[in-house]
Amino acid sequence: MFVQRLAGEAYLRLLDLQDAGEVFALTDASRDHLRRWLPWVDFTRTVADSEAFIASSLEQFARGLGFQAGIWRGGTLCGVAGMHPIDRANRQGSIGYWIGAAYEGQGLITLACQAVLDEAFTRYGLHRMELRAAAGNERSQAVARRLGFTREGVVRDAEWLYDHYVDHVVFGMLEEEWRRAGRREGE
Repeated sequence: MFVQRLAGEAYLRLLDLQDAGEVFALTDASRDHLRRWLPWVDFTRTVADSEAFIASSLEQFARGLGFQAGIWRGGTLCGVAGMHPIDRANRQGSIGYWIGAAYEGQGLITLACQAVLDEAFTRYGLHRMELRAAAGNERSQAVARRLGFTREGVVRDAEWLYDHYVDHVVFGMLEEEWRRAGRREGE
């Protein structure tokens, strides 16, 4: 099973079907907070919806196309971070994440995304990772900048968010940039 220590009591752990209740409870408790930027929140209505997400992510992991992990601190689920399915032909992937409202601003997303990048460039051997953030989502854009991503541009009307389209700011990082920033396999 995939477990990656982050800092202190924080760690990433591959989501398992047994986590569905906690994933749903955190989603439900943070619904207003998450809905502002994430289009799937209204479609997550029951624990079964979280189970379906986890089952899909376990299949993704089994096929070697990335992973979805819970961000845990002291045994409490704080959020989720992982990779959208990998494009093997082009050795590319993208990061996805969310954090419960009660855990925002504590540095957990930056730590989790760093661990996702480490996995992407070492275990999965990717050449490029992408992070997309809605044009108005300054907190997610700040995560990308802290991690050393390069802002590459804007995709207009990239995502339907309940009743309107939002533009996405696209950030990219190449394996060589990750290595130059001092990350090394095994660190």
